[in-house]
This record gives sequence, structure tokens and C-alpha cells, in this order.
Amino acid sequence: MTPIVPRIIHTDRLTLLPLSVEHAEEMAAVLSDPDLHTFIGGAPATSQALLTRYERLVAGSPDPTVSWCNWVIQLRDATCLTGTVQATVTASDKGRVAEIAWVVGTPWQGRGIATEAAHGLVAWLREQGVRTVIAHIHPDHKASAAVATTSGLTPTDHRHDGEVTWQLTVN
Repeated sequence: MTPIVPRIIHTDRLTLLPLSVEHAEEMAAVLSDPDLHTFIGGAPATSQALLTRYERLVAGSPDPTVSWCNWVIQLRDATCLTGTVQATVTASDKGRVAEIAWVVGTPWQGRGIATEAAHGLVAWLREQGVRTVIAHIHPDHKASAAVATTSGLTPTDHRHDGEVTWQLTVN
């Protein structure tokens, strides 16, 4: 499988920028609200911890059959970062599969940013030949379920670490 390399993705209001270590400081502030971690787990990371994590992510997967695709979400009118979207792309006997996730900082929630970013990500992944898109969503996280639905994913009967697996399959 040829690796997928993140490219800039434009939507109506957003620019999804491929992740860079230079984003760590601003993203530490974006993701600093402890309540943001209610469903995703963990605690807010320091800018140094994010820098270390981003260095690892930008370096890419050590497995050549896996593509790590990570973006920060930039709200163009405000020229600020508001969150992240990501996709881990692997190969299966039925084609490429992408497991996706998104997170939008608390001050920017409720504005449709996650929906627009996830929709843009799914459309881009389909252009890259991804045939199956999967997201794992906490059963009580109604906002993420709405984002998944709008992006064309539907819930399955499968669970992954207690989260509902949502899926979109392109024929």
C-alpha cells in the first residue's frame, strides 16, 4: 500500500492543516479544558507533552503499511486553531480502511466546526481510495454521534473499548 500523506483540506470555513510540531503550543491552549476529556479520557497535555507527541506523529508510523494522517483545524476567519482531526489508514482485503477521530476545543464547540472538519476529512479520505471509514464514539457522546451521522457513518453493533463503532463503507 502506498502511504497516504496528509495534504491541506479546505472546507467552507476551515482549513485542515497537516500537523506540525509548531502547532503544539497553540493546541495545548485549545485542548486545555479538563471537561473536554470527559469522553476522550486523559487530561490536558502541556505544550511540551504535545510537542513530544507531535514529533512522533509527524515522523509517521513505523509500520509502512499504516499511514498516520493528522491535521489541526484552523478557523480561517479567526486565523486560530480550534481542534484536530486524524485518520489511521490501513489495508484490508476489502481495500483501505481509515479509523478517524476529531476533537474541537470547548470555546469553539456548538458552531458546526467538528461536523465540517469531519465531513471534509471523510471526503478527502474517499478521494484517496479509502473504502471503509470507522469512528469509535462513547455511547453517551451525543455531539460526536451527530458529527458521525452527518459524515455518513452509522452505528454498528460492535464495541471497541466500550465505545460504539460507527462505520461508512463505500462500494
